[in-house]
Amino acid sequence: MRKKNKLIYKNIESLQPIVNVVNEAASAINDKTRTIKESAIPEVLTGALGAGIGGVISFTALYGLGTTVGLSATGITSGLSAVGHIVGGGMVSGIFVLAAPIAGFAATGVGIASHLKSKQLKQEKERLYEEALKKHQAIIQTLKNEVDADQKRLDYLQSLNILLTQAIKDLRKDLNIEGENV
Repeated sequence: MRKKNKLIYKNIESLQPIVNVVNEAASAINDKTRTIKESAIPEVLTGALGAGIGGVISFTALYGLGTTVGLSATGITSGLSAVGHIVGGGMVSGIFVLAAPIAGFAATGVGIASHLKSKQLKQEKERLYEEALKKHQAIIQTLKNEVDADQKRLDYLQSLNILLTQAIKDLRKDLNIEGENV
């Protein structure tokens, strides 16, 4: 997978707009009377249609981690001093002695969690990519089959086509998939 800062979809939450478009495409295929007016995402569809290009909003979530310790000042200083004496120092040395394993285990934990999240994100991108491809082909076929539909229906299908095309391009980029133009 590409470097995280160059990804379009940096976390699972940022994939939600694609999920919404894929679900809307499924509804469009199953309901021949559905138009933008009945859509669950009318603003997105109208925006895509009006601009003539699809765009999917990416967003990121910030995660924080914090802990507090409820020990007395006396307990802390005496403990640090005792640990510091192990390496021939005092309380300040004790801070570094105690911090080293914590930092090491924390870094390892963060690395493992990051790897697992990256793997999960890649799997979800691959799943959505395949689903978007299927829905894109189905929307194209529906456009061909419903060539005589009213303009509102055709606009609706075309806006879904635009959004699915952009989602596929963006997912290809994130997944480093070489392919033909959509």
